[in-house]
Order: sequence, then C-alpha cells, then structure tokens
Amino acid sequence: MSEIFMLALWVGLLFNAAPGAVFSESLRRGVRGGFRPAFAVQVGSLAGDAVWALLGLAGVGALFTVPALRVPLTVTGCLLLGWLGLTALRDAAFPRPAPPPGTRPGRGALAVGAAMSLGNPWNVVYWSGAAGAVSSVLGSDAGAASLAVFFAGFMTSSLAWCFISAGLIAILRKALPPLAVRVLEAACGVALLAFAALLAARLIPGSA
Repeated sequence: MSEIFMLALWVGLLFNAAPGAVFSESLRRGVRGGFRPAFAVQVGSLAGDAVWALLGLAGVGALFTVPALRVPLTVTGCLLLGWLGLTALRDAAFPRPAPPPGTRPGRGALAVGAAMSLGNPWNVVYWSGAAGAVSSVLGSDAGAASLAVFFAGFMTSSLAWCFISAGLIAILRKALPPLAVRVLEAACGVALLAFAALLAARLIPGSA
C-alpha cells in the first residue's frame, strides 16, 4: 500500500503542477489579494477534483461520456472561463480600488475554484484511466482499499501543492510593481479565454 501512496503523491504533483486555467485564476487573484484568495481558488478546485476522482475511481466515469451530461457541463465551464477571462482584462484595464479594511480578500474564490473544476467533465476521464492503471498494476490485488489509498495519496499531494502554489504567488505579489500586476492580470485573462476556447473545441466531434 505504501508504494501506491507514493505513486499517487507523484501523480498528484504532476497533475497539479501543470499550468492550467485554475493556476491562471489563482495567479490573477493572488497578485491582487495575496495568499488567501490564491489558496481559496486552489482548494475549491481540489474539492471539485475530489468529486471527479470519486466518480472515476468508482467506475461511473463512462456516464459523463453521454452528450446529455457532458455537453451542458462543458458549456457551463466554457462560459465560466470566458467570464473570468473578460473580468481579468477589465480589472487590468480599470483597476478596482482596494477593499475596505476588514473585508475578506478572495470572497467567492473558493466557489469559483470548485466551479472551474466541476465545469470540466473531462477530468473524470483522467480518473477513470487512473483506476484502470492502478488495477492493471495490482492485478488481482486491486480493490476498493487500494483505490482509496491512491485517492488519499493524490489528495495529500494536491493539498500540499495548494500551499506551495499560493505561497509562491504571494511572494511574487510582493516583488511586482503595480504596472507589472496589471500586465500579469491581463495575461491571465488572455490565458483564461484561451482555455475556454480549448474546452469548447472538445465539443467538436473527433477533437477529444
């Protein structure tokens, strides 16, 4: 079981360290608000990933290949990413005033992170494949306990990455002048729009 846990730690690190829409949104919010909003986006996304992981490891991922489920979720994810991208460009062009003292930075960031993850039903394909990979490695020893250990290892690694990523963003924020923050915010907006387009392209038959 320890081998499965260590494998899951590495898989989780590789999965989370890859640049993507969640990191872009974490970076956008973090360079404005610091550690807490960046961390909230990451943890929210992790909660969404946990849902897809449980579905994929449970073997019900095939349900989300049905267009009646996959298409509405994907469209919702595209609209969310598009809205976040446009919001980032707006905030870069017309910076908002600093929130009043006592206001929680990153309010709603947790929900946004979760929605970003849940709006990408293709994540369940990854987890269905992970379940198959674990089963093929373990053979007859594969079972619910082994998959649970894999899930625990992945989530442990992912939670550690939430702290690492948000911490690095908070350090970067302190080093950036205001103009650089606006440029980076605009770049995140463009990246989010690009990710929205890529997710939308997966709805085209033969592009998945």
